[in-house]
Amino acid sequence: MREFIVEADGGSRGNPGPAGYGAVVIDAATGETLAERAEYIGIATNNVAEYRGLLAGLRAAHELDPAARVRVRMDSKLVVEQLSGRWKIKHPDMKPLAAEAARVFPPDRITYEWMPREQNKHADRLANEAMDAGRRGEQWSPSASTAELRDQPPQPRSLSTPGGEAAKAEDDARAAHNVATPAPSTGWGAAPDMGAPTTFVLLRHGETPLTPQKRFSGSGGTDPSLSDVGREQAERVAAALAARGTVEAIVASPLTRTRQTAAAVAARLGLDVAIEDGLRETDFGAWEGLTFAEVQERYPDDLKTWLASPKAEPTGGGESFAATARRIATTRDKLIASYAGRTVLLVSHVTPIKSLVRLAIGAPPESLYRMELSAASLSAVAYYADGNASLRLFNDTSHLR
Repeated sequence: MREFIVEADGGSRGNPGPAGYGAVVIDAATGETLAERAEYIGIATNNVAEYRGLLAGLRAAHELDPAARVRVRMDSKLVVEQLSGRWKIKHPDMKPLAAEAARVFPPDRITYEWMPREQNKHADRLANEAMDAGRRGEQWSPSASTAELRDQPPQPRSLSTPGGEAAKAEDDARAAHNVATPAPSTGWGAAPDMGAPTTFVLLRHGETPLTPQKRFSGSGGTDPSLSDVGREQAERVAAALAARGTVEAIVASPLTRTRQTAAAVAARLGLDVAIEDGLRETDFGAWEGLTFAEVQERYPDDLKTWLASPKAEPTGGGESFAATARRIATTRDKLIASYAGRTVLLVSHVTPIKSLVRLAIGAPPESLYRMELSAASLSAVAYYADGNASLRLFNDTSHLR
């Protein structure tokens, strides 16, 4: 049986930015280069470009001999570990690419191994040739390629990232332990190692007349508007976000108080507001508009059960915290897919924001009762390509002082 070696790579000049991939098929017995593939793919992340390069290399090998055995060699620890089955594939941009790659050859005829980047020069040069062609408004042409002949060191994977080699080495070290990249010392900016994360800046709406009275105010009640204090809070957080200047999109719950808060920010940033029903507050059933003491007096048994189990619903058929968490997880995944690699302001409520934080750090459901989330506060969570998340900020109210 014939054996091929597929070496593949991908790069992004900006991450995400103008991206391309390269792949080469080698005869394992003779070392002869049998096929080269490269393509400029537009704006994408490093990891997506790497997956695209792998897929192109596998397809080229299949065209040569669909009955062959294939040994894939890449310098991407993430791709190698995920397609070897040791790490889960969680990022929505990578799942379909990984599924396509898995269908090219039967799993018993393909193996994956990691190699140092300096050994992956041929595929790396092809990827850079493809990106150079894209910069000229062209596509890569095999007739113009000199990737196999050149022996100069490969170009940086991302031209906007200083110290690219050090960042790549750090990425591989972190990937080997399957941990999220730690937050930078200030702000919620993206670290460069696994591609730009999708960052959700989480803004709780400003005060309503019910807020200072600490009344249950969910999605099944009167849908109150912001109070005068709440409108002032919205203006202050809008000014703070405008000064920071990193928000690229705004998504809000459909309730009045969140839409009003989002509108104040949108006016400062010059952005539109998208409405997402999944960001609405929990429905507190018959407890809507009541204080905790009033609920304890009127529905003591129901409240005790609710406090003891996230699966318990409020009196009158409201929404349990477990149901809210499922809804929020679905909404999170949907928004990550829609805004991959971008910084998005989500204007929501206490329970959805606490749920996003809880899910990000892997905390148990009862942690919801141990978080304080102030009106018009800011929190931030970054979601990485390997499925990990990093809590960057929680309950920041400095802009209100």
